[in-house]
Amino acid sequence: MSLKEKLQQDWKKAMLEKNKFKASTLSMAKAAVLQVEKTDNRILNDEEIIEILSKEVKRRRDAIAEFERGNRQDLVDQTNSEIEILLEYLPKQLTQDEIAEIVRQTINETGASSAKDMGKVMSAVMAKIKGRADGKLVSAIVKQNLN
Repeated sequence: MSLKEKLQQDWKKAMLEKNKFKASTLSMAKAAVLQVEKTDNRILNDEEIIEILSKEVKRRRDAIAEFERGNRQDLVDQTNSEIEILLEYLPKQLTQDEIAEIVRQTINETGASSAKDMGKVMSAVMAKIKGRADGKLVSAIVKQNLN
């Protein structure tokens, strides 16, 4: 079953169970996928859908920082719940130690030695971990290892 079919099936299940929050979250995810499909006029594969869902998670993580600044704990909690639901459809997320190991390997492979090589290392690392880690975390670990 494709990821798109799984989203649809889980959305239907949430609707039948009257789980409005999960149904709403999945509906937003489906809408994001549909938007790209209509814009590009083609059907997306699972890898492309994972990329879209990763962007949705990133968007929500960025929003949490804003909600915290505004002292809106209710929105922080809601957004964290949405992230948990979306993470079910993404590959297992890597731990900081796993990311650090991939970064060290990539630095050795690319021969990077200074912060000037950050872009080269980041592009190589992000290609290896597609959808399995937050870009900000990866960036911080790369910086730490290049200094």
